[in-house]
This record gives sequence, C-alpha cells and structure tokens, in this order.
Amino acid sequence: MEIRAFFVLVVPFIILFYMAALLFLRAPRTVLLPSLLGGLVMSLLNILVDMAAYYAHWWHYTLNGLILHVPLPFYISDLLIYGSFAYLLIWRFWKSRLHWFSLLLLIGVPAFCILRDVSGALAKTSYTVWDSWLAAPLTVVMWVVAFYLGYWIFKRLSPSYEVAAEIQARDDARRFPQLQRADHQEEEEEEYAEADEEHEDAPLR
Repeated sequence: MEIRAFFVLVVPFIILFYMAALLFLRAPRTVLLPSLLGGLVMSLLNILVDMAAYYAHWWHYTLNGLILHVPLPFYISDLLIYGSFAYLLIWRFWKSRLHWFSLLLLIGVPAFCILRDVSGALAKTSYTVWDSWLAAPLTVVMWVVAFYLGYWIFKRLSPSYEVAAEIQARDDARRFPQLQRADHQEEEEEEYAEADEEHEDAPLR
C-alpha cells in the first residue's frame, strides 16, 4: 500500500475508531490532552529514530512518497492507537477490578509493536528493510523507550480516575445547573416517599 492510499483509506478509519473509543471511555479533557501529548512524544521519537536509522544505514523504508525518508501518515496510529488510546485504557481500568487488563496493556502494547516490526522485517512482509544487525536491538529499545516515555508524561500530567470523575461532575454541575436541581428534586421526592412508607408501616397505638 502506498502512502497516499494509506492516508486516504486507513487514516480516516483510525480517526473514526479513536473518536468512538473516546465516546466509550468518556475521558475528560484533563486526561485526554495528556494522553495525546504522550502519544505525540512516542510518535515523534519513532520518527526521529527512523530518520536516524536511514542515515546510519540501520534500516530504511521501501515506499514511494516518503517525506524526509519516513512514512509520516503511518505514525498517526502510534499517536492515536498505540499511544493515546492505550494510555486512556490503562488509566480507565488501573484502579478497578480489571487492573490486570491495564497491566496487560502496559506490557503487551510495546511487546506487540516490537514483535510486529521484527517479524515483518525478518519475513519481508513489511515496508521496512534492515541494513544492519543493529536493527533488531534498536527496534526493541526504540519501542520500549518511546512507549514508556509517553506513558510517563501522561501519568505525570493526568489525574487519577477518581479525581477526574470528581472534576467532571463539578464541570457538569457548573454547565448544567438545571440537571443538578432536577437530581436534587428527585432525591427529595425519594426521601419523602420513603418517609411516607415508614409512616404508613408504623404500628398504630
């Protein structure tokens, strides 16, 4: 697949998938922006390493339409999927009963990216051609450093799930005061109904 075809056919699907995932996770802005920053750092580091690999003759890409010898649209998946989306999933389930899933992502995402790149280069099914024996260890180091550096930035800048939920609740109350009043009204009606039931059930003297 050429770069232009990837940009036209695949990139819109990646963006749509990412937007749908945001609707599912309902991450507030205080968490979404750090996740995007972490994904951006990860993708930029990948770009810099790929550019250095070309000039150092470690590996190169066999595609038409390369910009600065790298396929820039390919890194959108690093930014949105392997970066921001993965970080948001780890954040969402870290302090829940699915904590194991967060740990699985924390280890599995960089491991998957390493296995994908290494197996693709060895089997010659990817667009990357290795020019040096250093390509394999450098690929491992690149993904480990890029993923965990992005996650460290995300972790440093984002609040926990509980704190983010409180912030979101306050923002919703500030934006939609009518809904808050309606909730209070419903709570009062429920309390009155419970009090009436207790009064009716009380034994007569």
